[in-house]
Amino acid sequence: MKDETIKTAARIALGGALIFAGISHLSFARRDFRAQVPDWVPLKKDDTVIYSGIAEIALGSAIALTPQKQRPKIGAIAALFFTAVFPGNMAQFTHRRSAFGLDTDEKRFARLLFQPVLVYWAWKSTRK
Repeated sequence: MKDETIKTAARIALGGALIFAGISHLSFARRDFRAQVPDWVPLKKDDTVIYSGIAEIALGSAIALTPQKQRPKIGAIAALFFTAVFPGNMAQFTHRRSAFGLDTDEKRFARLLFQPVLVYWAWKSTRK
């Protein structure tokens, strides 16, 4: 029972964090998120930020609200999403773009190490 409570709290927290991040893509942090869009993405940077924000809101809602039977599938989608956006974090690091207070190479590198944590969090919190 305790393990399931922790897993539920972790899943709801991840869903909430994704919803908050998605809203921030569409509003107050839009400029910072543009720093993470790799130059090779064929869309305008602002459009990419908007689309990814919408995706994060939808994904966060799904993680928080999906019935238990579908949670592993949503968790796998979230893990893939976190993997897919990793090149943006790499672009911020390699191009030395300051955003979100990541204004040194060390801080930008440390941010890279958090991405596997998100993948694991999405995977683990949605499994039975």
